Amino acid sequence: MKRIWTSKTPEYLGKKVKVIGWVNTIRSHGKIIFIDLRDRSGILQLVFDEKNEELLSLAQKLRAEWVIEATGTIQKRPKEMINPNIETGEIELYPDSLKILSKAKPLPFAIDTEGYEISEEIRLKYRYLDLRRKRLQKNLKIRQKVIQFIRDFFQERGFIEVETPLLTKSTPEGARDFLVPSRLHPGEFYALPQSPQQYKQLLQVSGIEKYFQIARCFRDEDPRADRQPEFTQLDIEMSFVEQEDILNLTEELFIKIIKNLFPEKKITKIPFPRISFKEAMEKYKTDRPDIRNNKKDKNELGFCFIVDFFLFEKTAEKEISPSHHPFTAPKDEDIPLLDTDPTKARSWQHDLICNGQEIGGGSIRITDPEIQRKIFRILGHSKEETEQKFGHLLRAFQYGVPPHGGIAPGIDRFLAVVLGEPNIREVIAFPKTGDERSLMMETPAKVKEGQLKELHIKVLKKKEKRKK
Repeated sequence: MKRIWTSKTPEYLGKKVKVIGWVNTIRSHGKIIFIDLRDRSGILQLVFDEKNEELLSLAQKLRAEWVIEATGTIQKRPKEMINPNIETGEIELYPDSLKILSKAKPLPFAIDTEGYEISEEIRLKYRYLDLRRKRLQKNLKIRQKVIQFIRDFFQERGFIEVETPLLTKSTPEGARDFLVPSRLHPGEFYALPQSPQQYKQLLQVSGIEKYFQIARCFRDEDPRADRQPEFTQLDIEMSFVEQEDILNLTEELFIKIIKNLFPEKKITKIPFPRISFKEAMEKYKTDRPDIRNNKKDKNELGFCFIVDFFLFEKTAEKEISPSHHPFTAPKDEDIPLLDTDPTKARSWQHDLICNGQEIGGGSIRITDPEIQRKIFRILGHSKEETEQKFGHLLRAFQYGVPPHGGIAPGIDRFLAVVLGEPNIREVIAFPKTGDERSLMMETPAKVKEGQLKELHIKVLKKKEKRKK
C-alpha cells in the first residue's frame, strides 16, 4: 500500500490508508490511547482502543519520537473532538496494524517550542534534532521557495545560471582564503572562492552577457556573531549595463519576492531610495541606515541603496584598502585622482540595505587593464605579484571585454531579516558556531598522519612558553 502524507488524509475519508512518521505526542486514557503522528506535512491523530487489545498493548509501549507505520481507515471525529487548529482536525485514523520502525532515546531538549530558550551550543550539537522544530522546518521550506523564485525570475529574463569552480586560486581580495593542498602537485594549493567574482567577470568576456548563480562562498574570517565561514549568495553579472540598470533589476526582484512570498510584509518606500554614502553618514551616522517608519514593526521592510562610496578606505590592518574589492571601477570623473589623491576617488559601488542590515553589494567593474594595474599598484601589489595573482584576468581583458557590472545579495542575510530571525544560523540547515566549528560533526578535526604525508604537509606544534 502506498504511503499517504498526513495532510492529504482528509481526502481519504472512509478509506484505508498507510501513514508513516514520528510519534509527536501520546495521550493515554486507560483503555484508549491517542497518538499524534507527525510527518513533514503535518499531524494526524491515531486512536487505539480496547476493540483491538493487541494493538492497544503495542501502542502503550510507544514513546515520543519513535518512528512508526500505521494502516487503517480514516474516520470523522466526533463533533466535540474536532480540532480547528490543524488541517486534519476533523478526522482521525483507527489503525488495524502498527509497526515500530525505529525507537528513540529521550531527546536532549524539547522540539515543540520555538527553541530560542535553549542553549545554541546544544542545539547545534544535535542539529538533526533541532531541525525537527516546526519553526526551522518552515524556514527551510521558505528558503527553498525563495531560491526557486529567484531562479524562475532570472531565467524568464534571459539569464543563464552557470556553476563556477570551488577549487580556484588564492588571490588577495579581502578576507583570508581557505586553502586546499594539492596531492598531485606537492607544495601547491587551491583556494575555496570568497566569491565567484573573477569567474563571473570572465563569463562576461566569454559573451554570456547575463549570468546568475546561487553560489557558495567561503571566507576564513575572525569570529563574529553573524558571520559564517561558508554562506550562500545570489551572484549576478551583466554586460552593457549602467549602475541604475543593476539597481532597477535588483529592486524589481526583491519587490516581487516580497509581494509573492511574503504578502504580509510592507515595503517602506518604492522605488528604493538611492542614498549617497556622504548623506548616509551625515543623516544616519552609518552606511547601513534603517529607513523604516516604525522600527518596531516586524512586517515593515525598509530597503534602500547606498551609492557614491569612496574607492578606498583605511582599515585597522592597512593604510589603504578597497572599500568594496579591487575590481570596482572608479567614477569616470575621478580617474585622475588615482595619480594625485586616490583616497578622494569615488567608485561605482552600490550596497543594498534592508532594516539596517547590508543585504548585498556590487559595482560596475574595471575593464581597462591599465586602470586595473594602477589599482593594484595603489594597493601595494608589485608588478610581479599582480601578474601572478591576476594575470589571467588582465590577459582576458585584451580580447574585447564588454562594460559590465553586478551585485551579490546574501540569501542567508536576507532570509534572517525578512523572517525576523536573530541571526543567519536560524535559516541555514547546518551552520557553524561563531568561531567556525561544527559541534555536530566535531570539525575542524585532526586527520591521520598518512593523509598529511600524501599531501606533503607537516603540522608543527606550538612551542611551549618558557617558564620564568
